[in-house]
Parts: sequence; C-alpha cells; structure tokens
Amino acid sequence: MKYLVAAVLFCVSSLSFAHNCPNEMKAIDAALNGTKLTGAELAKVKALRADGEKAHADGKHADSMKALGEAKKLLGI
Repeated sequence: MKYLVAAVLFCVSSLSFAHNCPNEMKAIDAALNGTKLTGAELAKVKALRADGEKAHADGKHADSMKALGEAKKLLGI
C-alpha cells in the first residue's frame, strides 16, 4: 500500500511541474521587460529561459524548472 501511495504522489508531483513551467516562463518574460541586466547576464537569462522552454517541450519538466529557476534567480525574482 505504501508503494502505491508513493507512486501516486510521484505522478501528481510530475504533473504539477508540467503545468507550472509556462507560468515560470511568463514570470521571466515579464521581468525581462523591466530588467537592468545587460550583456552576459542578460544573455545567460535568455539562454536559461530558452533551455527551460525546450526541456518543457521535450517533457523534461524537472530540467525545465531547474533552468527556469536559475533564470529567475539571476533576475532577482
């Protein structure tokens, strides 16, 4: 019974990651409009955001959330 509960929780948590990726991308896009970042930092944020979008499209939601989280950290959000 414990294994069944664990499996269900794992599946539910994977789905929550999948649905949150687009919200994270929207937050990054909104923050990019008013950012003071320039040069290498801005390029890094844009690359991480693109990596996150690609990982999301490929079904790799944990990887997507990791990249998007790094982008948000650089943006200070």
